[in-house]
Amino acid sequence: MKIVHTIKDLQAELSVLRAQGKTVGLVPTMGALHAGHASLVKRSVSENGVTVVSVFVNPTQFNDKNDLEKYPRTLDADCCLLDECGATLVFAPSVNEMYPEPDTRQFSYAPLDTVMEGAFRPGHFNGVCQIVSKLFDAVTPDKAYFGEKDFQQLAIIREMVRQMNYTLQIVGCPIVREEDGLALSSRNKRLSDEERQQALAISKTLFDSRAFAASHTVAETQKMVEDAIAAAPGLRLEYFELVDGNTLQKIENWEDTSYAVGCITVFCGEVRLIDNIKYKE
Repeated sequence: MKIVHTIKDLQAELSVLRAQGKTVGLVPTMGALHAGHASLVKRSVSENGVTVVSVFVNPTQFNDKNDLEKYPRTLDADCCLLDECGATLVFAPSVNEMYPEPDTRQFSYAPLDTVMEGAFRPGHFNGVCQIVSKLFDAVTPDKAYFGEKDFQQLAIIREMVRQMNYTLQIVGCPIVREEDGLALSSRNKRLSDEERQQALAISKTLFDSRAFAASHTVAETQKMVEDAIAAAPGLRLEYFELVDGNTLQKIENWEDTSYAVGCITVFCGEVRLIDNIKYKE
């Protein structure tokens, strides 16, 4: 495994590997890697001759400076994990390398990016599209791998690929959870032991709601989740929405869609955690 820090060095390495007829998989990350990221990398390694993993905390997708400063940065540990997973190249650029001048491009994929995270984190998805498009242009991968935990992000990136005519395939990979159900997240490292226990109520509520939904309406399921999180110590609900998994628009009845997903964001102390669950697919 090799670590490169510039686009020029990255492309020089890739041109040699491509000349050998190898396909290229890309796993974009912000570092602080865990078993969820590892599952994406292993999937890419199994499907491509070359796997590039980018490790870059992208400043343009943070609408909260405090969040950006506190985001964990663990490049040495990340590289150990990636080496074990079989990655070929780690691309760990500086901010200046990715943004030699300010990126003023505006990406708009309404209504996908105006709801949920788009409503609560203005500018976030614009920053995501800026960096992901830059990575696609730098790497020109055959496939790119994203986790379904960031469900809305995955839908928006699929739409960006469609509208910008990228020729790569987007591969969505299932959420990886701790044994006790908590969705793996780099932000989990910021939870105290007590908060870590409190955060379990998020996934437990979602799993309970799936059973509840089988015999209750969308509105009743919505209320059940809201009430459960409100009653859980240490948690504050930002939103829970039951949506069509393709359009991300709210559903009124289960019959409205064949693909129903519940997306949730909860503050546990100061740490913002997201999760989702599929009710119909």
